Amino acid sequence: MSATRKGLAVRLGGWSTRHRKTAIIGWLLFVVVVAVVGGMSGSRQMTNSENGAGDSARAEKILEDAGLQTPAGEMVMLRGDRPDGWRDAARDLSARLERTGETVRVQPPVRSENGREALISFEMKGDPDTAGERVGPVVEAVEKTEAAHPGFVAYEFGDATAQHRLDDMLTDDFKKAELTAVPLALGILLVVFGALVAALLPVLLAVTACVGTFGLLALVSHQLPLFDSTNSVMFLVGLAVGVDYSLFYLRRERDERAAGRDAGTALRIAAATSGRAVLISGVTVMLAMAGMFLSGLLLFHGFAAATILVVLMAMLGSVTVLPAMLSWLGDRVDAGRVPLLNRRRKKGVHASGGLSGKLMRPVLAKPKLFAAVSGALLLVLCAPALGMKTEQLGLEKQFGSDAAITVAYQEITGSFPGGPAPAEVVLRSGEVGSARFDAAVADFRKELAASGRFGKTVDVEAHRTKGVARIEVPLAGDGQDATSRRALDTLKEDLAPRILGPVSDRVYVTGELASSRDFNDQLKTDIAPVFLFIAAVTFVLMLLCFRSLPIAIVSILLNLLSVGAAYGTMTAVFQHGWGAEWLGMEPAGAIEGWMPLFVLVILFGLSMDYHVFVVSRIREAHQRGLATRDAIREGIRTTAGSVTGAAAIMVAVFAVFALLRMQDMQQMGVGLAVAVLVDATLVRMVLLPSVMALLGERNWYLPRALRWLPSVGHGEEQPVERPRPPLVGAGR
Repeated sequence: MSATRKGLAVRLGGWSTRHRKTAIIGWLLFVVVVAVVGGMSGSRQMTNSENGAGDSARAEKILEDAGLQTPAGEMVMLRGDRPDGWRDAARDLSARLERTGETVRVQPPVRSENGREALISFEMKGDPDTAGERVGPVVEAVEKTEAAHPGFVAYEFGDATAQHRLDDMLTDDFKKAELTAVPLALGILLVVFGALVAALLPVLLAVTACVGTFGLLALVSHQLPLFDSTNSVMFLVGLAVGVDYSLFYLRRERDERAAGRDAGTALRIAAATSGRAVLISGVTVMLAMAGMFLSGLLLFHGFAAATILVVLMAMLGSVTVLPAMLSWLGDRVDAGRVPLLNRRRKKGVHASGGLSGKLMRPVLAKPKLFAAVSGALLLVLCAPALGMKTEQLGLEKQFGSDAAITVAYQEITGSFPGGPAPAEVVLRSGEVGSARFDAAVADFRKELAASGRFGKTVDVEAHRTKGVARIEVPLAGDGQDATSRRALDTLKEDLAPRILGPVSDRVYVTGELASSRDFNDQLKTDIAPVFLFIAAVTFVLMLLCFRSLPIAIVSILLNLLSVGAAYGTMTAVFQHGWGAEWLGMEPAGAIEGWMPLFVLVILFGLSMDYHVFVVSRIREAHQRGLATRDAIREGIRTTAGSVTGAAAIMVAVFAVFALLRMQDMQQMGVGLAVAVLVDATLVRMVLLPSVMALLGERNWYLPRALRWLPSVGHGEEQPVERPRPPLVGAGR
């Protein structure tokens, strides 16, 4: 038996085909059990301090340690036609709000500068995390007040109303993603395989892998709390990767059967080639994702755990359950043939690489020209990223300008700057409630008013028994602009430490803008070690797989170009608004803070799928004796069909998320879809072959100092066949 057949993928595939029922039923039972147990255990979301960084996270931690949850604050602005005409409506609204039984601390109305608007602030009773579920009567009270006072318009904004709308949006969007992405993937697989059963297998495996991971994540969340979007990210990656892995495996098995090999031999060859490629690709992706654990932000730890778990599930399903299913189905996997789709050549092999073969002729004839042109195009795509601006997008930007909550935010901010997104000064002191402390707070109020950079309503909440105080300070501007940033700098660097510092043990500033800035500062610190880790992992794996220093270096450079293209596209569309209207999207003026690091890690992991698959075929052809350019042509031609199908599925799945309503999901979907499309076409089909053609025999150069490195098979060498009877039950 050859060394190739002794590989892990072959052993796993062989066991699965000999124990089909155990493999299939065991997989389904595992998925059902972990999904049920995970659902029963519930999922723990990150607290405000866990989701933050820097001083803002320390401020939230002080409040949490003192048992002082930040209440769900709400505000309603009434606008009339004449100055001070809102007084009756304001009294009516305040009374209605108190009668709901869901509100506390309903404040007297604050008058705007022109007198036509009044702002009423209040808080929701009870747990702020569930306030969105209880805000219905409050919204109804506002609507009834507006109806009872013709000529007045009411705008409501706050934590509870935003949470309520966000929960509804996330639920609807996730259902839309599931109902759209799965049929899209199935449709593409129908085109690839031309048979319903063959198309269904990868989708079913990917979906069950995602379902199982939902349960595992719920259990993990009790030790590692998760962000709101973690499940959506996991489903996005899991569906794309799960379908791709199964596609590579199934495509190779079908091609071997079409070439005339018996069912058992076809399965062994698929396991020894594509099966091993799946294992190597899966390990590469998981190692790349592990780089997120180097981040100082808990958000990325959750993303890392989610993506590693779903890739592990998809990988294991592809090399165990899939061969068991193929052994059971045999040639019945071609049942449900779709006429005219995926015709086979007369010799019985899938037609592949026709277009890519034609493309290779000019690329290999003039590699300098095509390398220069494709490189220039990629640099053009990357260029907008030089001006990328990141921030933690507030809910008013996440929802879009037409959403009622966004309109309310903008209207309130216009009349009462800083109101909807105030800064919060949080301090711990043994002097809270003392005369000295009260005097310092009074001086603090005076300095705020004298500076002209802050709003009128400064709310002080002192907890003497806890030794903690919280002071809400409205910032001038819209909460994110240069005016608000200057006000925040004044508050953090001067007023709070100078006036409140002497009467405090610790004093920190938090709030939406402060949290965003602290988060971005932490990201700038994180990105270097994370990038170095995944670049080193990719470099080492490429060296081991191909024993070639040039290919390892080229792999890093090509990945960087793909990531740069994603960054550039996201910046152009969502920051500058180029083409956003044509795409049916709305620019937020900035990129979500966690997006650049996440996209970097995801793309470095996923791009290895195609890179290992393509370059390994080129190396295999070269080792059979073909000249480098002929090997490039052969490798691209034989992998074109699989790479195109796999890329089409990833692009389709990512594009579904680009069509959702949440701004961060749109940015992620567009960035990843463009990057995968560019990576599978311009990079792998033009730039890679042209660069390899220019390198010639130097592609396979390994310095003498590195020749001690072990040789790791990458899964695409043709295994040595020996006659053996077909596996029991195969081909039936």
